[in-house]
Amino acid sequence: MPDETKGITRRGALTAMGIWGTAATVGTAAGGEPASDMVREDAPDGFRRELELRVDQTPIVDTHEHLPDEHERLEGGWVPCDDWSVLFSHYLDSDLATAGMSDHDLKQFLSRDVDPVAKWPLLAPVWPAVKNTGYARAVRIAMKELYDVDDLNERTVGQLQAGYEALRKPGFYQKILVDMARIESCQVDSLSSFRESRQPTLLMQDLNFVGMHIGPNIQGFAGPTGKEVHGLGDWHAVIRWWFEKYAPYAVAAKSQAAYGRALDYEQVPAEAAEPVFQRVLEKAPVSAEEQKLLEDHLFWYAVEQATRHGLPVKLHTGYYAGHNYMPLGRLAGNPAQATDLCRRSPDTQWVFMHIAYPYWQDLPAVAKHYRNAHIDMCWAWIIDPVSSTRFLKSYLLTAPANKVFVFGGDYIPVECVLGHARLARQGVVRALWELVVEGYLGRDDALELVEPLLRGNAHRLYRLQAKAERLSQVPWA
Repeated sequence: MPDETKGITRRGALTAMGIWGTAATVGTAAGGEPASDMVREDAPDGFRRELELRVDQTPIVDTHEHLPDEHERLEGGWVPCDDWSVLFSHYLDSDLATAGMSDHDLKQFLSRDVDPVAKWPLLAPVWPAVKNTGYARAVRIAMKELYDVDDLNERTVGQLQAGYEALRKPGFYQKILVDMARIESCQVDSLSSFRESRQPTLLMQDLNFVGMHIGPNIQGFAGPTGKEVHGLGDWHAVIRWWFEKYAPYAVAAKSQAAYGRALDYEQVPAEAAEPVFQRVLEKAPVSAEEQKLLEDHLFWYAVEQATRHGLPVKLHTGYYAGHNYMPLGRLAGNPAQATDLCRRSPDTQWVFMHIAYPYWQDLPAVAKHYRNAHIDMCWAWIIDPVSSTRFLKSYLLTAPANKVFVFGGDYIPVECVLGHARLARQGVVRALWELVVEGYLGRDDALELVEPLLRGNAHRLYRLQAKAERLSQVPWA
């Protein structure tokens, strides 16, 4: 046979293999002309440095935290201990447990009754196994930047404790969040109702409504209103009271009910829910089907109130905090159920949190198809930094860029927010850089995305300027 490959050009060979189209687009504009602002893989790192500086210097709007007020931390509240091990108490404690630390040792490690320096031997056996997870990387970054501890070991644990004590003084929230992490404001979920924060413009608050529809938590929500609850209509009045009082100051309404159930909320009329609610009041037995019926009705009643008051609705999706109890099969349905919510309430601005990890591949389709769907990457960078980078790349080439929020620390200990923010900035740089290198974005495209991703999108959806002006006048501050 003749040598048919002789004299074939590189273009011809690539065309024959079916990959010329892909190869040719790198460094080429959509119309086929070379794109002068594209960065090739062999280009110098000057543009990457420019991108890093842009991301590093742009303030972040932090769209999800569980931070107590500073005075509560200084008074010893909200955290199990008050020494260097507190950095391990939220999220990383789960990695310690699944790596093999016993329940007894973990309890001792996070105890207030054990000498802080003496805690190192409890951690040492499992530290090598967990220190490279996202949870641990956030803590390691925080230890380095806050206490100048590069490597945690028996020689540096004393330095770590001394640094912890030196920093933990009035004003340390400002130092960590604003001065070091360059966070302009946080959106805080107190996990129940609404907190009247003493730092209202830094620690903006969500109105958590999970207890309005799960349970419901009648005593917890009715008590502050002074209303007696004898029927469903009374409970509706309690829900309205909370939204009328706090919606002007809240940035969003939030429910983490997905920790205990699917997001398959049916629109149940009041007359169907009333007899079930009455049995709940009487503490009479209620079947699982009846409980779901009541929860569904109350969910939509609260969502209606949030929408009427102009509050976006944040919902937990995907991965569970903690360990040894997550039913992964339930989580798989979250993205599909998100589309049902968007369709059933088109006037509600839905925010689906945590990228529905590990089912993040489905979520860009939700934001692409539904006008009222938004995606929040809060928590994701420390769960799985690699998948989070992939998610952001996929999202930016799939759905409108104005409907994604790239950072929420999701922490109780404020110290860890700094480490998480650093990881998020690194991930944003990596995602944008790779999209430029691969020929999907130009230099200007990437640079123009930084401000909306880090702060602009959140400002627009949550109307943060107006909220900040109102919060600056609250009587409880």
